[in-house]
Amino acid sequence: MLEVLRSNDFVIISFAQAVLRDAGIDYFLADLHISAAEGSIGAFPRRLQVADGDFRQARRVLQEAGLQAWLAAEGAHLP
Repeated sequence: MLEVLRSNDFVIISFAQAVLRDAGIDYFLADLHISAAEGSIGAFPRRLQVADGDFRQARRVLQEAGLQAWLAAEGAHLP
């Protein structure tokens, strides 16, 4: 799985999940339960991850939804 988006804003994460879900792209939300350890102060970002084969499409639909500011660097995860 590759990280496609990172944010500590719950609204951004929720919106990104809806965008991916509507596009039929499965995702995994990493660091979901870190808020229990941090006391819900928002210091640690959550990461949306997608299968390697869905990375480019996920990136495209998230960009089209206006979420480019939160996208992981494209070359950082590709071989």
